[in-house]
Amino acid sequence: MSELYIRVAEDESEEPMEIPSEDDGTVLLSSVAAQFPGACGLRYRNPESQCMRGVRLVEGVLHAPENDWGSLVYVVNYPKDNKRKMEEIDAASAVKVKRGFQKTSDLIVLGLPWKTSEQDLKDYFSTFGEVIMVQVKRDAKNGNSKGFGFVRFTDYETQTKVIAQRHMIDGRWCDCKLPNSRMCPDEPMRSRKIFVGRCTEDMTPDDLRQYFMQYGEVTDVFIPKPFRAFAFVTFADDQVRLILNGTLLDIIQDGEVGVCQMTCCTQRVSVLPH
Repeated sequence: MSELYIRVAEDESEEPMEIPSEDDGTVLLSSVAAQFPGACGLRYRNPESQCMRGVRLVEGVLHAPENDWGSLVYVVNYPKDNKRKMEEIDAASAVKVKRGFQKTSDLIVLGLPWKTSEQDLKDYFSTFGEVIMVQVKRDAKNGNSKGFGFVRFTDYETQTKVIAQRHMIDGRWCDCKLPNSRMCPDEPMRSRKIFVGRCTEDMTPDDLRQYFMQYGEVTDVFIPKPFRAFAFVTFADDQVRLILNGTLLDIIQDGEVGVCQMTCCTQRVSVLPH
């Protein structure tokens, strides 16, 4: 006698799976449960009445309706509580899969103290999660830190948590941002200009241009005359403005440090006194 298979699915709309029957034409519930964990029975739609009917189950053995399984598709029955738990597990798994496809990016760390090394940066950010890469940007000529760096994490959730807060690194508050983030993706046009406050009187346009070139191409620098302790710097890339928005940076000028507070030019800014 050739082995008989019946067609079984979790739902009528899904593709069925063939389950083998026994020599006497019955189907073991364990055979169904092996493919559909948690299954407690089978049901089918009556071709005449179009109502669902249950398959007779006796001591773990499923018996064919009217002694013939036919070509019908049999739908798996689950206990109500078990089905609910399985649906919750599937939903949780779907969320995990979705998160798994979200890749992490290099984050820019702004406002780093000059003494901070790459090992210091790694030690700090490792407290949030696994770190793939850290880098402190340095001057090619003298090797001194430029006051910013980059970090990348393994886990996307860690990246999100790090971006959402400020960080005290070596005694100084630092910001961690996405270099290519766009706060308003639907905005057709953005300003590429930043407001630089708390400037010192001996700073020249060339000084500011040379300093801000490390963040991107500078197209214009304007210092009002008479001197009013602030300036405007315009970049070729509008994303640089987003990176520097609200950040404190040190500018070294003739051995003195002037702290420049930057905010978007679309906002009102109060210039703080030295």
